[in-house]
Amino acid sequence: MAGLLAAAALSRAEPALQVHLLDQDELPQDPANRRGVPQGRHAHLLMAGGLSAMESLLPVSVRDRLLKAGAHEVAFGNGMLALTPDSGWFHRWRRDGPHMITCTRALLEWVLRQALLECHPDISIHQATVDGLLGDAQRVRGVRISGAADPRLGPELEADLVVDASGRGSGSLKWLHDIGITGIEERNIDSGLTNATRIYRIPAGAESFPLTLVQANPYNGRPGRSAMVLPIEGNRWMVSAGGTRGGEPPADPEGFLEYTLNLPHPIVGHLIRGAEALTDVVVSRGRSTSNGRRYFEKSVRWPERFVTLGDALATFNPAYGQGMSVAALGAQVLARELRGGLTSPGLSRRVLRGAARHVDMAWSTAVAMDVLYPGVAGGEPAFTDRLAAWYTRRLTRAATGSFDAAAALWDVTGLTAPPARVLRPKVVLAALNGPALSPTFEPPLRPSEREVLDRLEKSGAQPGASGASRPR
Repeated sequence: MAGLLAAAALSRAEPALQVHLLDQDELPQDPANRRGVPQGRHAHLLMAGGLSAMESLLPVSVRDRLLKAGAHEVAFGNGMLALTPDSGWFHRWRRDGPHMITCTRALLEWVLRQALLECHPDISIHQATVDGLLGDAQRVRGVRISGAADPRLGPELEADLVVDASGRGSGSLKWLHDIGITGIEERNIDSGLTNATRIYRIPAGAESFPLTLVQANPYNGRPGRSAMVLPIEGNRWMVSAGGTRGGEPPADPEGFLEYTLNLPHPIVGHLIRGAEALTDVVVSRGRSTSNGRRYFEKSVRWPERFVTLGDALATFNPAYGQGMSVAALGAQVLARELRGGLTSPGLSRRVLRGAARHVDMAWSTAVAMDVLYPGVAGGEPAFTDRLAAWYTRRLTRAATGSFDAAAALWDVTGLTAPPARVLRPKVVLAALNGPALSPTFEPPLRPSEREVLDRLEKSGAQPGASGASRPR
């Protein structure tokens, strides 16, 4: 995603650039999962801020193409059911609030790639592995590659600008070391999150049932446990359960169902117990779910003509749904800085610092929560982490029944506003006073939704019925 979006940014440069995208994977011709995206089979949310950045980078509407391909648009304000850790369910407002897009990661990537190549046929994509950088500590002049599927590509590829968008497995620290750039500060916070996901056919009559989320609780000193039902293309539900270290969801179908039923509210289990399973349970864990940050923007020395974006710059616990949007916002920074010219002195520094500001927004959210879980690797919560967690808890509680608090929370979560948005006087007052409406500990369902849930719960409870049916 970060590479596609960086290519979109580069394609806007004047004079026109020839853009080469290098990827280790053989890219599929249709929407399909691939090896290089370990979280690709699990839930993905495209936040409003990320979608807006994508729309600005391409001359066609990514939103329209996604919706035409079967993706869903969900409003924060009234399009989802969300149970908070200890304050009941969010109220559903008459006002929509910002929207997010839900679909498989494979569809999102495929739609974006097709749009990019259609609008910019001069962009070329090659299967190859990058082994290092050409150049020195003053300026990067290209990359060393191996395993190229195209025999016309030799072992070295000269370039006027190199963008590392190679994800969590990026070799940029080693590549920089090899040209004399060392001492890059790093931080890693790993809650040990394990994701387990299964796809179901949406039962007849439940096509418009809202996105449903039971949030994990970072405050009670126990492992975090959560689950989500989100609509995806093809009249399907993607159901992802997540558990931090010590609370991991099981990989067997019966255990998966039991896990969802034993959450603080059993709504996810009730929904899927009466639905037809289309796949086995897929589990992903380990490095693909940790928070990691490389503070490239703070390095004393940095070469011209080299930039890192997306997960190569910072990774986030995918439970917060912000990684793709941060990549898009970083690419938007690249496009903006290229207006001054590719040869403008300090271009790489400016892009890194601009992208890092968007990383700050997502990083503060993810780390403030993850450091509270038992067994977290990477450090104890600092005073600032505990202060942020205290305020987030107050704000979340208020947001269950205060539109002012909810709107601020949506804006920051959706990456349409900086973290300072939650410190405006009206929002702080709401956080201190608490929700204006009484908390509700049962999901705020509309009558038609209640009928659907009751029907699925009853059908799933019948002898022989199970959400663990054989995948087709």
